[in-house]
Amino acid sequence: MKQLKVAYRVQGIINFLKPPGMTSHDMVALTRRKLKIKKVGHTGTLDPMASGVLPVCVGKATKVIEYMQEDHKSYRAEMILGQETDTQDRWGTVINTSNLEVSNKAYSEALLSFKGEIDQVPPMYSALKVKGKKLYELAREGVVIDRPSRKRTLFELNPVSVDTPKMIFDVTCSKGTYIRTLCHDVGLKLGTYGHMSFLLRTSSGCFNLDNAITIESFENATLEEIEKNILMPLDMPFMKLKECHVPAWVETKIMHGQKVDLLEFAKDTIETGEIVRLYGPDSFIGLAEKKERFMVILKRFK
Repeated sequence: MKQLKVAYRVQGIINFLKPPGMTSHDMVALTRRKLKIKKVGHTGTLDPMASGVLPVCVGKATKVIEYMQEDHKSYRAEMILGQETDTQDRWGTVINTSNLEVSNKAYSEALLSFKGEIDQVPPMYSALKVKGKKLYELAREGVVIDRPSRKRTLFELNPVSVDTPKMIFDVTCSKGTYIRTLCHDVGLKLGTYGHMSFLLRTSSGCFNLDNAITIESFENATLEEIEKNILMPLDMPFMKLKECHVPAWVETKIMHGQKVDLLEFAKDTIETGEIVRLYGPDSFIGLAEKKERFMVILKRFK
């Protein structure tokens, strides 16, 4: 029982290096078991056979998830031309093949043509819900439905190695972008077929491979080691925002739900609509937003 009480004090963000073969939900379940805490959530689904960065929020840090889901994601992927699968990756069933020869130059140019804003149709084998049912559940039943295309943005798109029919490339994109669908669409643009054969998420917002931890290291660590060396602070995803510090008496008012105009405590020039990090004398409180003539609490994490 004593360990359970200690565990409920645990809060922060764990940047996991998810291995292939585990779902994002598996990572959440593993964290719950280790820390003996129910309040755990991930910040963006990573396909089971993909690997890489998966931030998992614990305790009060789960309040941060809604903001982290908007973060840009970066990946390294491998694409193969000549085959189409029902899942758009190599773990699906091959449904079409082509022997069309494509030059390395044409291959690269086709990929680069997708840089910027694109229209992308979500794959049937995805966790998106339609009338309460996930698309992959319908796909497994042999049901295919029309899916409206969605606007997505590829901010960076760079071929790393091209040796037709294979290509390794790096991409940085907006949330909700399907890299396997990008591979599928590149194949169609070339008049052939394509699918994704490998995917590694290299970053999600400020979390990257350099500060990621393996499952083995997490499971072998003591609770004290996790709190001291593994858990990252709640304010880490907001480090690019300006900050505002308030004295103890103002923090007390905030914690009691009283309205306080925070603008007088902002040292930097804050524009209307701008969001800032808010701190008390000892810790991070939450986020505040500048209105036309004053600044108010947007979200309290403490």
